[in-house]
Amino acid sequence: MNRVLDIKNLEGGYGSVQILYGIDMYVDEGEFVTIIGPNGCGKSTLIKTIFGSATFYSGGVEYLEQDVSGWRTDRLVNLGIAYVPQVDNVFPSLSVLENLQMGGNSIPRLLLNERIERSLEMFPDLRNREYDLAASLSGGERQMLAISRALISDPKFLLLDEPTAALSPLYQQQIIESIDSLREVGITILIVEQNARLSLARSDRGYIMSNGKVVHSGDANHILTDPEIGEYFLGSTGH
Repeated sequence: MNRVLDIKNLEGGYGSVQILYGIDMYVDEGEFVTIIGPNGCGKSTLIKTIFGSATFYSGGVEYLEQDVSGWRTDRLVNLGIAYVPQVDNVFPSLSVLENLQMGGNSIPRLLLNERIERSLEMFPDLRNREYDLAASLSGGERQMLAISRALISDPKFLLLDEPTAALSPLYQQQIIESIDSLREVGITILIVEQNARLSLARSDRGYIMSNGKVVHSGDANHILTDPEIGEYFLGSTGH
């Protein structure tokens, strides 16, 4: 099995403000891996540092055995990595179709149209909204559009930052199922998620962060069922 992401002793943050301290983490090809932890613990900063949109200090980030530490975002996209941020992830003043086209403005039109068609097959809720402004979409539909737009670049590795935040339980379930189904087309998933139980239930493995460090990692099912972990990081097992 190929190692898609291999992080060793990663330190990073924003400018001179350090957020991440000695992160070790890996993701293998075809895996669905979830990062959980309290607000402000560095989860989103970790994803952004991997993707070149936060400040890389030191350590190692390897993608498919190539050192990409501190690389710019556009170079990472060309290698097959895509990122869906939690907010500001669509252009509200553009239509659904225009948003998808923006995801591949350097791709030949015929190929772009094929990829847009594939995205709409994956998220049929968007099919009848092609010409509607993204601003008119519900929260769940916006997330579907944001993920669809990321897929236009034909990534092999997808990073997602809290894709179910502020969505209804029905949309949360639908979004997580859609993300999980991307593995069937060869996409490896690394996700930061507040709804830990929902995401871990679909995951192979999980990492728990606190204060800018990884404090626990392991099999997702073990994390879900370990009462001690549940008490601290997942809320009481009754929820």
